[in-house]
Amino acid sequence: MKTAIIGCGNLGKALARGMVESGMIEANHLFATRRNVHALEELKALGIHTMSSNQEATKQADLIILAVKPWKVVEVIEEIRPLLVAGRHMLVSVATGITMGEMQEAAGIDLPVFRAMPNTAADVGESMTCICHSNASLVQMDLVEKIFQSLGGTIQINEELMEAATILGACGIAYVMRFMRAMVQGGIQIGFSAKMASEIVNQTVKGASKLLIERGEHPENEIDKVTTPKGCTIVGLNEMEHNGFSSSLIKGIVASYEKIERT
Repeated sequence: MKTAIIGCGNLGKALARGMVESGMIEANHLFATRRNVHALEELKALGIHTMSSNQEATKQADLIILAVKPWKVVEVIEEIRPLLVAGRHMLVSVATGITMGEMQEAAGIDLPVFRAMPNTAADVGESMTCICHSNASLVQMDLVEKIFQSLGGTIQINEELMEAATILGACGIAYVMRFMRAMVQGGIQIGFSAKMASEIVNQTVKGASKLLIERGEHPENEIDKVTTPKGCTIVGLNEMEHNGFSSSLIKGIVASYEKIERT
């Protein structure tokens, strides 16, 4: 299926690279747009068609992924509306806050519409993408899910959870990165070089995640395995909790969610 990614900023480019490098879509079946098309040279080098015209990309594609800012989604759909064909086109938005109903209304015709919330780890095939849909057949649902599965994990959710998915899955990348940066800074303070501290932290976080994914355990079960009585781990954990580690993270997640709810 020929696919257009409209609005290739950081996320759009990550999606394009991920789909091509995973083999899910051939580069010459992918069309990427951006007003400043020169910013897409790296995608062009992969064999992806790059252009500044959203309408031209729509003419070429069957599946249209809208990777623009939320306030641009309706505007872009209205721009390409005369070219949308029932029975051919499907719309997928990866923007926050625009409902499937609003997308359908802007399109003016009955089309399968999807909302998907991946994160920038799509660039390395490790995204978690939450997906909801409307007016889509089982075949169409399966196709869209397989596209995003080529970029990592997927989960089907109800639309009312999409804003929460944005916070936990997409914004969550930044939260984890900030935690990792703090670990590196701590590692430097206790004697490691920045490079060595980064290597240790990166692999430690990767290993911790893999333990939970493969064993299906609750994090506390794995924590218990390394917190020996009077040991250094429990001292460190307690010090972090005394300074609000868990509560500050929870408050940050809730504050981000409330920001979306207000906009």
